[in-house]
Amino acid sequence: MKVLLVNGSPHEKECTNMALNIVGEALEKEGIQTEIFWIGNKPLTGCIGCGYCGKKEKCRYEDRVNEFLDMAEEYDGFVFGVTVHFASAAASMSAFMDRSFFVDHCADRKIFELKPGAVVVSARRAGTTATIDQMNKYLLYAQMPVVSSRYWNMVHGQTPDQHQLYPVKKK
Repeated sequence: MKVLLVNGSPHEKECTNMALNIVGEALEKEGIQTEIFWIGNKPLTGCIGCGYCGKKEKCRYEDRVNEFLDMAEEYDGFVFGVTVHFASAAASMSAFMDRSFFVDHCADRKIFELKPGAVVVSARRAGTTATIDQMNKYLLYAQMPVVSSRYWNMVHGQTPDQHQLYPVKKK
């Protein structure tokens, strides 16, 4: 099994990446291969509803969205790491998700259908629960089983060293 970890932060090696690495380590301990895909920090436009994707099976904009969709077909599951900058998902990640899932739907590619998905969110302070709700809606719409957690799928802090990770107590 292979799981693609999607880093939706404009900062490649910061907090969101740290959270995805923690998820990746847990998955790899169970024999599941992982790879991180960074959406980058170049501007990503939102969907303009032009219908191009329904005819060409890809988005008209040649950027990280089409790269992601082409490689995503090879994976059995997904974890989307999302950064909160101001009370909800960063705009670049919202645009990325809108276009990725709209192309998948309009082109009837079924890249995500029935593949497990999860969301992890990184914020300095607030906006994490609203962002989890926002991102889970993409998974639910694509008929992805949403993988839950024993605790909230979020980390807080401005830099990776500010995050406090609590070890699981052994019984």
